[in-house]
Amino acid sequence: MMLQERCRVKQMKGKLLAFIDIFVESQQMQDVIDSLSKLENLEELYEVTGEFDLTIMVSASDIEELRDILKNKIMKIEGIKSTVSSIVLKPYKGPKCQIKPGLPAETIF
Repeated sequence: MMLQERCRVKQMKGKLLAFIDIFVESQQMQDVIDSLSKLENLEELYEVTGEFDLTIMVSASDIEELRDILKNKIMKIEGIKSTVSSIVLKPYKGPKCQIKPGLPAETIF
């Protein structure tokens, strides 16, 4: 049985998942982290190296809710300069997947 056949996303607050890379004003990093941590739809939050300062994963029930989260919550946090979003099309492996070898592909954990 292939990995993608055995990986099912755990039920969460919403059905849609998105990674959002965030550029932050460096002097406001902790305030931004504190504000993001309070978001109801926040699933994961990471401080990262490279082009972006933070990467988060959010859940939403649909694209309209994701748009609202971005426009009316995330982008209104003081210290956030800009974002780049990627919607998850299909999970294969990660913290939001539970892989149970030997169980049928139809099993949702």
